[in-house]
Amino acid sequence: MGKLVVLKFGDGSFEQGFPVTLQISKESELPSIEIVGRLSAASKLPIYYNHWQSNYRRLGNAFRLSADKIQVTNVSITEDCQATARILRSHFNSWLQCESFRSLREKLLEYLSLTDEIRVILQTENSLIQRLPWHAWDLLERYEKAEIALASPSYERSERLRVPNSQVKILAIVGNSQGIDTQADKSLLENLPNADVTFLVEPQRQQLNDHLWENNWDILFFAGHSSSHNGESGCIYLNQTDSLNMAELRYALRKAVENGLHLAILNSCDGLGLAQELTGLQIPEIIFMREPVPDKVASEFLKYFLSAFANSESGWKENENSQSGKRFFPAVRQARERLQGLEDKFPCATWLPMICLNNPAQIPLTWQQLYNSDTEYPRLLQEVHLAENNPEINSTSLVSSKKIQRKLLLAIISSILIALLVCGLRLLGLFEGAELKSFDQMMRSRMLIVPEAADNNIVVVAIDDADLAEQRRQGESLKGTSISDKSLNLLLEKLQKYQASVIGLDIYRDFKAENPELIQRLQQTPNLVAVCKGSYAGSNSNGIAPPPEIPTENIEERLGFSDFIRDKDGVVRRQLLFMRQDANSLCTPHFSLSLQLAFHYFQSKNIKQAEIVNNQLNIDKTSFNLLTSRTGGYQNIDANGGQILLNWRVGNKIAQEVTLRDVLTGQINPSAFKDKIVLIGVTAKGDLQDYLPTPYGIEPDQQLPGVLIHAHMLSQILNAVLSDRPLLRTWTSGVEIIWIISWSLIGGVLAWQLYRQHRSLIISITTSTGILYIISLGMLISGYWIPFVPSTISLISAAVMVGVGNRD
Repeated sequence: MGKLVVLKFGDGSFEQGFPVTLQISKESELPSIEIVGRLSAASKLPIYYNHWQSNYRRLGNAFRLSADKIQVTNVSITEDCQATARILRSHFNSWLQCESFRSLREKLLEYLSLTDEIRVILQTENSLIQRLPWHAWDLLERYEKAEIALASPSYERSERLRVPNSQVKILAIVGNSQGIDTQADKSLLENLPNADVTFLVEPQRQQLNDHLWENNWDILFFAGHSSSHNGESGCIYLNQTDSLNMAELRYALRKAVENGLHLAILNSCDGLGLAQELTGLQIPEIIFMREPVPDKVASEFLKYFLSAFANSESGWKENENSQSGKRFFPAVRQARERLQGLEDKFPCATWLPMICLNNPAQIPLTWQQLYNSDTEYPRLLQEVHLAENNPEINSTSLVSSKKIQRKLLLAIISSILIALLVCGLRLLGLFEGAELKSFDQMMRSRMLIVPEAADNNIVVVAIDDADLAEQRRQGESLKGTSISDKSLNLLLEKLQKYQASVIGLDIYRDFKAENPELIQRLQQTPNLVAVCKGSYAGSNSNGIAPPPEIPTENIEERLGFSDFIRDKDGVVRRQLLFMRQDANSLCTPHFSLSLQLAFHYFQSKNIKQAEIVNNQLNIDKTSFNLLTSRTGGYQNIDANGGQILLNWRVGNKIAQEVTLRDVLTGQINPSAFKDKIVLIGVTAKGDLQDYLPTPYGIEPDQQLPGVLIHAHMLSQILNAVLSDRPLLRTWTSGVEIIWIISWSLIGGVLAWQLYRQHRSLIISITTSTGILYIISLGMLISGYWIPFVPSTISLISAAVMVGVGNRD
């Protein structure tokens, strides 16, 4: 499914900046993300645009403007245009990288995948923002399947039911073409597949008006001279004497829209004003040229677009029956990018074509959908037959043994069928959210039953708000991170002096240290493991680089990635042990921070290194069974890399926590660090926050800082190997199905026995559900995540269905 990105610009100016609201959603769904930011003041950007536009319009490459505006070009003007284009592009991208817009940019990187088809909609009434080279935004150039479109901030959904024609009906208006070649456009349209094209060559106004009223057009096409005034209104030149603005065709165009007009292609100059007026008439999709367009560029774009859109040559098509706009937007982008081959003679040709939409939420149709649709609307008829052929019996008569057996057999069969249906729905992922919520609840319930003491193998040096304030008070430069060079050097010195076994630095430092002593210490401390952020196939960035002081030859031993896997609801429930980094990743180690720290610690305990055999990681005598795409309540997840379920430690604290200032001022007993794994990270809540939802809570005040999550992950590995603390596992699919069927049978048999005793049946089902929860919780404590939610659904559903079926 494609993604829809909407950027809404509020009232503002280039002198004061613009408020911007970002919305991200899947096609046909409500926005899942909405965030507000701001584009800062850029008073010089209009000047750079005007310089470029002035140079561009001096080219005079047989523009499809009014015939009296054609000029002569030369090489120096072309070079000037290219130079001012580069300047405009550079300043435009700098504007989009301003600090107040960063949160929106980062959210786009986080939620968009390089493989997504993306419609990016700009909602603004500012004509200059509409004219800026958004196609040249460096962020969107990385997404090969993204395309920009304009839309008005105000729109309304059309409720008209579109009845398709047997062929795509196109009204092609060939207006005043003095000085330009419209014959090529005409030839292209005549050769379209499944198209019925009507040409009006230099028509009179009455003739055009009548055609718009009298037929059901799918596409309106115009080739010839046109112009716009301030991007707000425009006119087309019908012939050598008559011009026409859209207001003069308002009623005819409105009628054409009512009759199914879906797309307008303005293969003419400076069409922004025309597009704005046509959008106001609720034409769903419009393609226009935002600046004067050379004749050659206009013809080639039309050829490229129609070959991709109508003849299905686009390489981006994934599903023949796709309804997610993967045809129209990709076809425009492909056609626009192919114009780059003309830019030696026609600079900035790729900047010209633009889409304008009436309603951003409406998914564009494909060429096939414009004409190929069933003309009969099928009726959905469902008949539910419930027949009970129970003979009438005397209230005092005994129920025969045969009837009892038959009802029991029906109860058993019904229960099994219900269980299999539940298993099928589970495979489709319908219960995944509920199963994960119940998993979280059981995780929290464990704290009341089997609380655990803090892990005495680990000490966490937590950098809190007071530590940040103290460093700033001392005038120490934090360089955008949580610990200064001076404080880090002193901390590492003390930890080495106190004989810490391993030191884990869970703080990004992708910049060079300035303190010579710190540089040497980072280079020459073999038991120091630093972090970087990885990049893998399908991720949206190249990650975050490691500290440059870590020697290249020691990267695999002294670096670990810090990436967490978050489920759809944002909660961390899985632990990523290792993964294959993307080729362009700035972070190259294959092992996570927690696993690297464990390796170092095990080495000090003379425990042999790990090996991976048959989809499981073996360390000493402990096997870590890696997740597959279907594990427990997870259905069809991305199980790439080495993932295991995270068996969170139960207790108020994962390990002993000390503050940075207490360590630096010598207030902690040195013996607290001896032979321990020391994790250094941020727990501050004011700024530099690094908090994530866990099964223990998703509210901001319940979330855990990243350094403590790493501590939980490290503790799981250590205690699984050193003290046989159970790892979380799941049953095989076959055992889970048998378990679900068993509880369905319990519900069915209870209903068969107690169907006349409603109160007793409700108490029995409630008690059975409680017993099932206790068993599931006990199994979780012992290290097994078993299917509680589907078993409960089967239990209750079978009881209800059998109880209803057994009523006489």
